[in-house]
Amino acid sequence: MLLSVNTFISLDGVMQGPGAPDEDRSDGFDRGGWLVPHASAHTNDVVESWFRAADAFLFGRTSFDLLGGYWPKVTEPDDLIATKLNTLPKYVVSSTLSDEEADWSPTTVLRGELVDEIRRLKELPGMELQVHGSWKLVQTLHQAGLVDLYRLLQFPVVVGAGKRLFPDGSTPATFTTVDENARVLPGGVVSLTLKPASLGAISAGAYTVDEGRSATVLG
Repeated sequence: MLLSVNTFISLDGVMQGPGAPDEDRSDGFDRGGWLVPHASAHTNDVVESWFRAADAFLFGRTSFDLLGGYWPKVTEPDDLIATKLNTLPKYVVSSTLSDEEADWSPTTVLRGELVDEIRRLKELPGMELQVHGSWKLVQTLHQAGLVDLYRLLQFPVVVGAGKRLFPDGSTPATFTTVDENARVLPGGVVSLTLKPASLGAISAGAYTVDEGRSATVLG
């Protein structure tokens, strides 16, 4: 399976607490719910398209608890997101969560060496192993070069504080855009699908003047 990271971000890259004021108040975060005024049928269509590609889910402990406290309550049979989350295999990374506590069935708790565990899961048949939320886990996956695809909905708001998708100290990387999925939705939300092209370095260049003409020099 491909491993995809699917997330909502602000213009300043924040992914913390998009859905409600009390969603994630860690580190004193008090700006939760910033996504909701910008949500629409258009953003929902994009998110549903993400979930159509899912064959399994991978979560950190916090996101597992949060989503597992919400989506099992959504019993509408035509709700694609609820159906996928409530029926497909889920894997949660935790050293403290017991099997009995992981009662959002079917769920497997991953307690071994994380990178090895994820590589094993990626070898399973299926389309995608999807990560939603799970900020700390995403950092680990990025650093290890395990992410095959990033799907982002970027909302027209600067949150000004909070957990960023790529915080200071992240491993440098370059990406290519899956062009057919890049678009601006009504209301200014940007939908992007990115594939990592290189990890550990970024290319650079400079603008220069050559015989009176502005030019670029790479390398």
